[in-house]
Amino acid sequence: MTQQLPLKYAPEVQTAKDNGTAIVALESTIITHGMPYPQNVETARQVEQDIRDAGATPATIAVMDGTLHIGLTDAELDTLAQADDVAKLSRADMAACIALGGTGATTVAATMIAAHLAGISVFATGGIGGVHKGAETSFDISADLQELSQTPVTVVAAGAKAILDLDKTYEVLETLGVPVIAYGQDTLPAFWSSASSLAAPLRMDRAEDIAAAHKMRALMGLPGGQMVANPIPSDAEIPASTLAPIIDKALKEAEDQGIAAKSVTPFLLGRIFELTEGASLTANIALVRNNARLAAKIAQSLVA
Repeated sequence: MTQQLPLKYAPEVQTAKDNGTAIVALESTIITHGMPYPQNVETARQVEQDIRDAGATPATIAVMDGTLHIGLTDAELDTLAQADDVAKLSRADMAACIALGGTGATTVAATMIAAHLAGISVFATGGIGGVHKGAETSFDISADLQELSQTPVTVVAAGAKAILDLDKTYEVLETLGVPVIAYGQDTLPAFWSSASSLAAPLRMDRAEDIAAAHKMRALMGLPGGQMVANPIPSDAEIPASTLAPIIDKALKEAEDQGIAAKSVTPFLLGRIFELTEGASLTANIALVRNNARLAAKIAQSLVA
């Protein structure tokens, strides 16, 4: 007996697929591990609406009771936002969660896998994972980087998360052959900050050009996706000089408390939220919404 992948499309996403219109994938860890209820579901709905307003269909991806959902209904979104003990899924544990009937939120890597399975080519997130500081001894490197090198999805983010070793993260992406495209500027953004000291390997100023590069990679048979580094709007950013000592303090606390592996990023983001008195979360919401709008433009260009 042939086993079928338990995959379910939300009605809105199924309609977009049937009509061949633009779809943008969204991750779900930002809902389950990023902020408390009800702010998490309010933000998720806001980001989905930004995509609709920009002319595309949002597809928030998650595993619920062993089914891979491509898009969530309003009720499903609310259920996920209030769920307890939701797994944080990446490439290594996604299949096991589905096979055992579990519920899990998708990281960048898992969302890319699901988007590709569903025929979705563009994905908007906040920031990608990467090489953690101290990785030369901990070997803590996100699976997101390998996923970008093998799964053909264009990922729009505000750069790699600022808690990471940005130099090493982008060095690994270069080694893996992942195109890193800064949108509208010559330097790479640094998540909560619109610019960094790192020069952008590639710069593109139009969504149509990013879509054209995506199509050309497919024509050439090149594996992997593209990383689009979209700077946070200037009126929402937190200067890197303000963040640097805060990030250092949070990193020291994580080390002192022995926090490691998948627990590191949620802990750091939570502590930075506390240390910035909520400013980091406000900036995070602004950059995710900004990325969603750009992703919608790229998705439209791909189906034009």
